[in-house]
Amino acid sequence: MRHHLVFLGLVLIQFRGAVQAAAPEWKLVWQDDFAKADFIDPAKWVKVGRGKSDWNRHMSKDPACYEVKDGKLILKGIRNPDPADPVKVITGGLTTNGKFEFTYGKVEIRAKLGCSKGAWPAFWMLSNSTVYGGYPHSGEVDLMEHLNSDQLFYQTVHSNYTLNLGGKDKPPHSGTAKLNPGEFNIFGLEWFPDKLVFTLNGKQTFVYPRIKTDKPGQWPFDQPFYLLIDMQLGGAWVGAIDESQLPVQMEIDWVKVYQNQPVPPIP
Repeated sequence: MRHHLVFLGLVLIQFRGAVQAAAPEWKLVWQDDFAKADFIDPAKWVKVGRGKSDWNRHMSKDPACYEVKDGKLILKGIRNPDPADPVKVITGGLTTNGKFEFTYGKVEIRAKLGCSKGAWPAFWMLSNSTVYGGYPHSGEVDLMEHLNSDQLFYQTVHSNYTLNLGGKDKPPHSGTAKLNPGEFNIFGLEWFPDKLVFTLNGKQTFVYPRIKTDKPGQWPFDQPFYLLIDMQLGGAWVGAIDESQLPVQMEIDWVKVYQNQPVPPIP
C-alpha cells in the first residue's frame, strides 16, 4: 500500500509540474499608467471623434471631457458647453487605433465606473483591418460594458456569426458578472488561438471558444486588434440620458497588455 501511495505521489507531482509548465508566461509589452498630470500620450492614444453609431454619436475631442490627475485618466460625460452644437451632451473616449495593436495575449484595465441614467462606460477591442469584411465580419470583443447604475457588467463577442447568422447561443456569445461600480476593478481578457477567456479581478468570468461549424465568421479573432476606452452616453441599449445626473465619469488607473513568448501558433 505504501508503494502505491509513493507512486501516486510521484504521478501527482509530475502532473502538477506539467500543469504549471503549460500555464502562460506573460510578458508585459505595452502599458500606460497615466503618471504624468494633464498628459495623454499621443504616441499611445487618439481621442475618439463623433460618429453616427449609438456608441460614438456623443464622442468629442473637447478637452473638457478629459483629465489626467493623481495617476488616473478621467473620461467624462458632460453637458455640451457649446450652445451652437445641436448635440446636448458630449463624452470622452480614447483608442490605440493606428498606434498599437496586437494578436493574442492578455489585456487588463483597472477602472472605476461612474453611474447615471444613460451612462455606458466601455472597454473593448476592434480589428485593425477588414480582412474578413466590414463590421461585424472582422469581429469585436467587449471586455467591459456597464449600463446606468447596474451592479453587473457585460462581456461580449460580436461577429458575422453572432450578429448576422444567429449564432449567439452556440456557443454563448455574452456573459455577465457582478461588481460594485463604485470601486476599482480589473477587467481582463486572455486571448488564445482557440478561446477568449474573460476575467474580473483575475478570476475567470466567461469563456468564448473557437468551434467547428459550417457557418462562416465564427472566429475572426486571429488578426490584430486595437483598444478603445470610452465614457459613452445614451443609445437603444442603455436608454435615455438624464442630463440632471451629469457630469458622469470613468476613472482609469492603468491599462496593460501582455503576450506569450513566443506567441502560440494557430491550430
